[in-house]
Amino acid sequence: MATRSSGSIAGRRHVRHTPRRPASGLAERWTTIDGVDIFYRESPEPPRDARAMMHLHGFGLSGRYLLPTAELLSTEFHTLVPDLPGFGRSGKAPHGLDVPDLAHAAVRFLDDRGIEMATLVGNSMGCPVILEFAAHHPERIDRAILVSPAGGMYNQPLRRAIGQLARDGGREPPRIVTVATPDYLRFGVPSTFRMFRALTQYPSRDRLLELQIPTLVVIGDRDPLMPGPARVKEVAAQTNSQLLLVTIEGAAHAINFSHPGELAHVIRLFMADQPIEDDPDSPGLPRAREIHRGRPRPPASNTGPEADA
Repeated sequence: MATRSSGSIAGRRHVRHTPRRPASGLAERWTTIDGVDIFYRESPEPPRDARAMMHLHGFGLSGRYLLPTAELLSTEFHTLVPDLPGFGRSGKAPHGLDVPDLAHAAVRFLDDRGIEMATLVGNSMGCPVILEFAAHHPERIDRAILVSPAGGMYNQPLRRAIGQLARDGGREPPRIVTVATPDYLRFGVPSTFRMFRALTQYPSRDRLLELQIPTLVVIGDRDPLMPGPARVKEVAAQTNSQLLLVTIEGAAHAINFSHPGELAHVIRLFMADQPIEDDPDSPGLPRAREIHRGRPRPPASNTGPEADA
């Protein structure tokens, strides 16, 4: 059953629907951020000294499709998977949100959980949200992990993006339909056009080049929404940040769902500053292209409520 961490039910316009069976092994909880009910999942009993790791979902979706990867990391990190305002089971803000608004909501969510610093793992739209977060609050991000970063000129105009999404749909596991379809229907057509415009206008490339924190970029070699690895490497090489680019062979756009074992393995190695190598027990083969390797930052401890327990 979902539990509530703060706020009052009285006066809420959003009706909460809690499934009888949890969708994962993570605890399902509610909180209220700036007057909006927020649904999230969290490690039920993270280790006391675990570093916080927040997973941010993509365009039109909820955090549900991120759970295969998040669950694999939930015993090693204080794992959080929120549905951002307007997405999934969370309530809608009084006005439509853009990328800066969603980044602000992510900051406020960490504030609500009492977490000062976290590693942020984003997929698709979640990556621009992380870049905006880092632009204004670099001291609050331990590391950035950008999986299939979306947005920008490569996904314009809308008809091109729709074609890319259609091709990607045929390359994802069929079971993702049962996860993604309810999320897209709940998100709605007006929100889709508004959010697409916000994404394509967001200066993702400039924000990426401004990053000054250890960053991992993971792309699939079958992802039609991303330019080829050579172009990604060319752009990434323009930054002086500590950046590592990894391509997972056989993966498309929703790597967190389709290749959770390999992605979780790559994330563990990155977090430990170890060379990237294959997980023989998982599908997909990672190919690392090191852009810049700086001095590793010391591990950050979770400063949330569990750290003081």
